[in-house]
Amino acid sequence: MHEAPRSGDARCPGVVLLHGIARTSASMARLERELKASGFATLNIDYASRSKSIAALADDIHPAVTGFAQRDVPLYFVAHSMGGLVARAYIARYRPARLAGIVMLGTPNGGSEVADLLSGSRLYRAFYGPAGLELTTATWPDALPALDYPVGVIAGNRFIDPVAGLFVLPKPNDGRVSVQSTMLAGMTGHVVVQASHTGLPRHAIAIEQTITFLREGRFRAG
Repeated sequence: MHEAPRSGDARCPGVVLLHGIARTSASMARLERELKASGFATLNIDYASRSKSIAALADDIHPAVTGFAQRDVPLYFVAHSMGGLVARAYIARYRPARLAGIVMLGTPNGGSEVADLLSGSRLYRAFYGPAGLELTTATWPDALPALDYPVGVIAGNRFIDPVAGLFVLPKPNDGRVSVQSTMLAGMTGHVVVQASHTGLPRHAIAIEQTITFLREGRFRAG
């Protein structure tokens, strides 16, 4: 795991950014820039998303997160795709004292039918590793404790891959995760934006809604 440099004033609320599977911290770069410009301190972590289980990945990020969380300010997580599951697993095991909430972008809280279809493939298993096999719809419903902290969920409803978008996933979907699968019992808010799965962390409205939720504890209506 590589810990990206911390950024932001010690008095600013903290945001831990977690990328999705087979991505890097660079995929969260635009979102991180906007968060910093809006007065948040950030910790954008690279972690070995394709080589370990989700629980093991939560263990891996602990040293970086616990150091960042020592500041006497609210702590948030903003996570894309599988990063949201890593965040939930992390909180279940290592809950920070000043935890203030999570914003998830395209997280498969109910699993992904794409993973259902491909998990039997040797190529899929080799590329996505143990965590990839945990992304099926049979794995995640009720797999983690019920929410007792604020969670805002942002889903996308545009897809690039026509096969998955049209024939594999329930509609609407972002090409990897259906809107329905992003939903989570006990979530504080849920919004849908016109973005693909990979485009969510760069999407202007998704970023705006993320910042609104962090500041106000709710998404902007309309």
